[in-house]
Amino acid sequence: MLRKLAEPPRCPFCRALIDRPRELKTRKMSEIPVGACECGAVYVYDVTGHNVGAAMVEALVFACNEDWDLAWSLLPEDDYLDARIENYDGITHQVLPSRTLAGRNVWGVLFFIRLHKDIREVTENGLQAKLAEATPIHHPSPRKVQRSKAFSKKEVKRLVEQNKAHELIAMAEEDTRVITALHRLLYSVDELMRWRAVEMLGRVAGKLADKESSIISNLLRRLFSASSDSAASSWGALEAIGEIISNRPDLFGEFSRPLLSFLQDKTSRTGALWAIGRIGGKKPDLVKYAFPHLLSFLDDPEAPVRGYAVWSLGEIGRQEAKEKLERLKNDDHRLRIYEEGQLREKTVGQIAIEAIEKLNNPKLNP
Repeated sequence: MLRKLAEPPRCPFCRALIDRPRELKTRKMSEIPVGACECGAVYVYDVTGHNVGAAMVEALVFACNEDWDLAWSLLPEDDYLDARIENYDGITHQVLPSRTLAGRNVWGVLFFIRLHKDIREVTENGLQAKLAEATPIHHPSPRKVQRSKAFSKKEVKRLVEQNKAHELIAMAEEDTRVITALHRLLYSVDELMRWRAVEMLGRVAGKLADKESSIISNLLRRLFSASSDSAASSWGALEAIGEIISNRPDLFGEFSRPLLSFLQDKTSRTGALWAIGRIGGKKPDLVKYAFPHLLSFLDDPEAPVRGYAVWSLGEIGRQEAKEKLERLKNDDHRLRIYEEGQLREKTVGQIAIEAIEKLNNPKLNP
């Protein structure tokens, strides 16, 4: 029986040998190395092999020359093909027969996307220009993982319940497992717990972003991936995206654009409206593309959609919305909205009055 040997990676579409993935200069927050085959396929390298959905999103966005709007409008098979190669070792640029080499674990996966030819013709020139400036992967020495004796999932939950952000941030600075624990709390059966987890995740991520940018950007990709997967439970994912971006729009503002696509999905609409409002309250220019859609939702038959659209417009502060908001001042349909650490029941009319006050006095917006 012949023993299978390591071999150089080949494109799964044309079988040509491919180059080592490289790191882009042009994308401030990209932590995933990329490459392209002569056949038009592009690929990204996930060194952990655990971020399947996030890496596929990254590959699709990269294939679209970082045009998020185009990427979120495409459909698999209709517009592109995808494939993957497992057991890829980025250090030796080999595909291994197992997940170990010279005493170290190898979990790397190459994710491939090949757009259909008519779409590639639009994106290829810009994509090649970015690749021309890409640099070889830097393989840093493994850093010592910090662990806090104070950390436990139970303790994180207690601090969220008691709304103790400073203690959570201090713990997260010692132990990044706090991020994972907060992420899990998005699936709590307790609605107030979920909302507080959303808020705390944003505040903790904002504080850790300078030192742990790769962890936060990968978290954002996982949240987008969960929101896009119809088979997954993704409550709170879009809301958490909005909180993270609103806390650090300087670093993560580029992630705001895909939120527009979620406004078209009824099951994701209120989450996207919340996220857009949170971002717009801090940096309105990042969500200016959504303004016409927010106006249209003021006429939506669903009260939560109307209410969140009203709230979002008040946060963003667009004066053009005032006339339509005035018409909703007597809307007595009720909904629950998260404010200042609490869930409050309000009418659409009450939210409209508050939004108009913010438009009249912009200083009311933080």
